[in-house]
Amino acid sequence: MIIIMLGAPGTGKGTVGNLLALKLKIPHISSGEIFRAYINSDDEIGKEVKSYVSEGKLVPDELTIRILEKRLQEPDIQNGCILDGYPRTARQAESLDTLLKAQKRSVKVAVNLSLSDDEIVDRITKRRTCPNLECREIYNLDFKIPKIENICDKCGTELVIREDDNEATIRKRLENYHNISENLIEYYQHKDILYTVKLNNESNKVSSDIAKEIEEYLKK
Repeated sequence: MIIIMLGAPGTGKGTVGNLLALKLKIPHISSGEIFRAYINSDDEIGKEVKSYVSEGKLVPDELTIRILEKRLQEPDIQNGCILDGYPRTARQAESLDTLLKAQKRSVKVAVNLSLSDDEIVDRITKRRTCPNLECREIYNLDFKIPKIENICDKCGTELVIREDDNEATIRKRLENYHNISENLIEYYQHKDILYTVKLNNESNKVSSDIAKEIEEYLKK
C-alpha cells in the first residue's frame, strides 16, 4: 500500500503521516529525512545532495527519484509506505508512477490535507519547536500546549520560535507551494485517487483523529 501525503506547510501532514504509519504498520518516508541521512553519510550521493541543499536549491528530480528508488527497494517497504514530501510536482508524480509500475506497485491514495492560508499563518505563528536535535517535538499555543510554559514535555528543553515562522516568510512559502502543487493535486484527482481532508482551526480534531479518519477511508 503506497500512500502519498499532500498539504501545504503547517497542515500537519508529517505528524498525521507518522501516526497513520504506526496504525498501518508501514514506514513513513520523509524526503527531507532521506536527504539529511545521505548528507550525514557523506558518500558520493550525499555530497551531491549537500551541494544543492547548502545553496538553498531543490534537489533535482533525477537525483531525488534515484534516491527514492533505492529506498523503495529496502526490505521494510515490502508491505508499502507513506511518502511525505515527494512527489512535489506532477512531473515527479509521473516519474514515481513509472518507478512503482516497474515494481508492480501503484499509489493507492493521495491524501490532501486542506487548510486556508489565513489559518495556516495563524497556526504556524503560534508554533513552538524543541531545538534538541534528538527530540524536535513541535507544540502549538492553541491545540498542543506544553504542560510547563515554553518547556518541552519530552526532554525539558526550552522551546523556541523558528526564525522562518513569521507571517511574511509563511505567505511566501504558501505562494510557492500553491504554484507548484496545483497541477499535482489535479494529477491525482484525474487518476481518481485523491482524498481531501478539509481542516479548520476551530475544529476539535487533533492529528490522531485525522489519521483515524484516513484509516477508515482506506477500509472502504
